[in-house]
Amino acid sequence: MYAAAGTVCLYRGASRCGGGGGVVGGVVAGLASVLKTGGAQVRSCGAKSDGLRYACYRLPHRTLLRLEGADTGPFLQGLITNDMLLLGERGAMYSHMLNVQGRTLFDVILYSLKEAEAGSGVLLECDAAVKDSILRHLTVYKIRRKVTITPREDLSLWAVLPRQTYAGGERTKLELSSPEKAIVWEDDPRTKAMGWRLVLDSQVDPSDIIDHGQQGDTEEYHRHRYAIGLPEGVKDLPPGVALPLESNLVYMQGISFSKGCYIGQELTARTHHTGVVRKRLMPVRLSVPLERLDEGPSLHTQSGKPAGKHRAGIGELGLSLIRMVHAKKVLKLQSSEDTAVTLEASVPDWWPDDSKDK
Repeated sequence: MYAAAGTVCLYRGASRCGGGGGVVGGVVAGLASVLKTGGAQVRSCGAKSDGLRYACYRLPHRTLLRLEGADTGPFLQGLITNDMLLLGERGAMYSHMLNVQGRTLFDVILYSLKEAEAGSGVLLECDAAVKDSILRHLTVYKIRRKVTITPREDLSLWAVLPRQTYAGGERTKLELSSPEKAIVWEDDPRTKAMGWRLVLDSQVDPSDIIDHGQQGDTEEYHRHRYAIGLPEGVKDLPPGVALPLESNLVYMQGISFSKGCYIGQELTARTHHTGVVRKRLMPVRLSVPLERLDEGPSLHTQSGKPAGKHRAGIGELGLSLIRMVHAKKVLKLQSSEDTAVTLEASVPDWWPDDSKDK
């Protein structure tokens, strides 16, 4: 584990992070926060600085909608890639909403509410930048169904990540000191490497319910995501462009191939049953940090063959859609600053074992 001033390195294994050496990526190995002057600024969440075990990140780039009513389950069942029948037993579920061509419109996380809160409703987490678009999308298909959709700007969304190393990547669920104050407290359904999701009333501070924690800079959360190769939101998954299987939706437990029909199912199911996904979204490390990039710059091999497209990132970390045949090669892209940049992809440790030798 390696950390330089202003940099947080989160994982060991597949991807590099930081201002030099050190290797990060993979299954949860801990979260190293920079606490020295000039590093990331964090605020204590109810614990002394020498006993901090968890980092709490507020996620202002995500927003929450509440859907409730007798038809909520069947309504969402026809719109999302995952199976609503599984939400009750899981507590939280990742999914995409697709267009009729089978391309991703929105990445969402659905939460089953506590019995006292629930009725027949769920909370839906989505990218805040597309809140109006997803509201329009839901309204178009609602027709006469008994479903009420309400933005919940009175709630705050947090990601909680462990700071310490767990043998074999295993960790037990953090016990909250005041669980009744948490509206949602669930494992992140995409991968254990993303810790937990917490929803609170916006007036409640996580220090009220999380012992031995600290509040961190949201930029550290994004560096963490990019280091392990996990996409989130419209920058990583551009609406109408991204394909769900190329975006590793299967690896993030975000799709059911046994449920009934939903919008965009045909192309997705056909691609799945062929067993061939030729491109995948992968974590990359650039040779130099870039502040500005053209939208979706092309990647090439050193010999000039097309190798994919770069999606998004922060500093030297990012996500690229890469042709798997070129995934083990050093690739290059041309930045908007007219600088030639090389990058290397890595296979995340949280991907299934049978995907890592492809």
